[in-house]
Amino acid sequence: MEDKAARQFPVASEIVEIQQDTTGNINKTYRVTLADGERFILQRINKVVFTQPELVMRNIRRFSEHVARKLAVTPLDKGRRWETPQVLAAQDQQDFWIDPEGEYWRALSFIPRSRSYNTAQSETHAYEVGFGLGTFHNLISDLPAEQLADTLPGFHIAPGYLAHFDRIAASHSTELTAEVRQGLAFVEARRGLASVLEDAKAAGKLPLRPIHGDPKINNVMMDTTTGQAISIIDLDTVKPGLVHYDIGDGLRSACNPLGEETKDFDAVRFEPELAKAILGGYLEQARHFLTPADYDHLFDAIRLIAFELGLRFFTDHLAGDVYFLADHRGHNLERALVQFALCKSIEDQEATLRKIIADTL
Repeated sequence: MEDKAARQFPVASEIVEIQQDTTGNINKTYRVTLADGERFILQRINKVVFTQPELVMRNIRRFSEHVARKLAVTPLDKGRRWETPQVLAAQDQQDFWIDPEGEYWRALSFIPRSRSYNTAQSETHAYEVGFGLGTFHNLISDLPAEQLADTLPGFHIAPGYLAHFDRIAASHSTELTAEVRQGLAFVEARRGLASVLEDAKAAGKLPLRPIHGDPKINNVMMDTTTGQAISIIDLDTVKPGLVHYDIGDGLRSACNPLGEETKDFDAVRFEPELAKAILGGYLEQARHFLTPADYDHLFDAIRLIAFELGLRFFTDHLAGDVYFLADHRGHNLERALVQFALCKSIEDQEATLRKIIADTL
């Protein structure tokens, strides 16, 4: 079906190769190569996760057009390159094609001369990760959040994840191994953490803004020549939210040198020097729109998002691995223990991290 789908999007020359990209966990992704050497990205949208694909595509279109207009008026300083994946219209001028089985396919422009990494390669790379996220937020800081649909209700709402955990924990049949007991105790000791950002939002301290939703380190693309951040990809989760979700997720993913898949739980450590570099790059671009309340909740964001992801992995393990793809039984438990260890490392370095945040003001 991917061959037929690819031909629904008009291109300048003949399609010569369609190659599946297996790195993603949600959508089915292919790289399509044309006879003239150009490429584009073809994806089948996962309707189980994104139940309204039309709204996902509308968000991406509004986001990309807003950024294009802004860059046309005010290019980035220092002659920096910045690219946003562009939606390629299908033959009927829609932003997607629906196949005979009702599946949604879309095509996006390919960003040449770029690559990403699963872990921070250096403090310079970490700075660029932060600069990329700051650029992303800066470019959409004047896009009214109400113009974007909430395509994933409940996404990053930690109290909701905790309530779901409670329901699963009350009825699961998973063996109570030492690791499972450790996870249960970890969550129980941190129940009060779950609502910290949502409480601040409800109190009017933190506003809804357009966010990426999933700015982990391997979604930040680097120029293969300059090493500079040039794009953030995977735009399905662009929606209204708190920028703290993005900041916390970016730091969580980039400041763990062992990565998310390690089994050496005792060695997991949140690296403050990488956090310092990321925040330095981020604030170079984002400082002008952040408020004092935003700064006040930065440490909360760093700590919460690691806990939140660990909670989600742990809940899925108890539920029988029904959401996150798992290579083996226990995989999501291992992932959860990594995030819990990272959260604990963040807690142990609270004074250091708060000083880093204060020093960036």
